[in-house]
Amino acid sequence: METFAPAKLRLEKVNLYTNLSGAGQGYPILQDISFEVCEGDRVVIVGPSGAGKTSLLRLLNRLSEPTSGKIYLDNQEYHQIPVLQLRARIALVPQEAKLLGMTVKQALAYPLTLRRLPKQTIQQRISNWIEQLHIPDSWLERTEVQLSAGQRQLVAIARALVIQPQILLLDEPTFALDASATSRVLTVLTQLAQNHNTTILMVNNQLEIGQIFCTRLLYLVQGRLLLNQSVCDVDWNQLRESLIQAKTQVAQEWEGVSE
Repeated sequence: METFAPAKLRLEKVNLYTNLSGAGQGYPILQDISFEVCEGDRVVIVGPSGAGKTSLLRLLNRLSEPTSGKIYLDNQEYHQIPVLQLRARIALVPQEAKLLGMTVKQALAYPLTLRRLPKQTIQQRISNWIEQLHIPDSWLERTEVQLSAGQRQLVAIARALVIQPQILLLDEPTFALDASATSRVLTVLTQLAQNHNTTILMVNNQLEIGQIFCTRLLYLVQGRLLLNQSVCDVDWNQLRESLIQAKTQVAQEWEGVSE
């Protein structure tokens, strides 16, 4: 299998603010985020709603730009890398996958066609990943409306994997999958990380998945990074309690806003 060389990702004091009013910095979404991810790391990102988890993934794929701070890929600052070249190396699978009116086969081939790869290479890659993810041939001519949420999610994961990225960003990739499909996806991703040094960052609040799949944990609350630990060092019971408390606090704050 072709792969890129291993990649290292580094963030230095990254801040992201929303500017809804058009004046000033606006509301903080991410605050003073610094961490480093090495090749082959499998990172789970957890936190209550509104913690900034999805916003962090969007920054790493340059769908958003930081208000301040710097992000580096292999010691090269993000803005020095053309966006399309960066996204060929760092692929994002959003929580709600869209096929943009294409059939499954067209959606899987599209990113490879953009890279002008030979038709034989495109077919080989598609065949490889649909086999590994157990995507039936009967899906290939279906469109988005003919697929369930879980089926669309599997196709979106396959679409990211066909480009063979150095870094894979996944936003709640198992939320619509049954237990069998979840196990299969995690097995494939683990093999990628272990055998090809693919780096994986996954937003997933199912802590049991983080425990069995990941090597590192990032815990965000209100845009701040509270934990950056090896999973071996995480106190999972304390983390669960902390998440419950953080979710309760967020809910209370929203109730106060709506009153």
